[in-house]
Amino acid sequence: MLRNHRRRIVDQLTIMVAAVVLAMIVMMVFAAVISSFVERHPTFKMLALGFLLLVGVMLIGEGLHQHIPKGYIYFAMAFAVFIELLNMRMRPKPVTGPLSGR
Repeated sequence: MLRNHRRRIVDQLTIMVAAVVLAMIVMMVFAAVISSFVERHPTFKMLALGFLLLVGVMLIGEGLHQHIPKGYIYFAMAFAVFIELLNMRMRPKPVTGPLSGR
């Protein structure tokens, strides 16, 4: 019985390691694209920092045995991204070219 239990843990550990390695590869591939997007839209940098703060507060709360429904967190994040996308769409585009005076 113990041997079967150990086998299942090893199988799950292999899958977890593979998932972490795959996630690292995906992050390395898309790092430049995301970096250039954030450089063009600095308000997304503040939004990402706000998300990190939100997740950090949630983790501290969970560590103190206070259950915070994940739906609230996900809704707050989705709503913030939606509002930022609306702001990006409504914000006037900068004028560049020979007549812009730059």
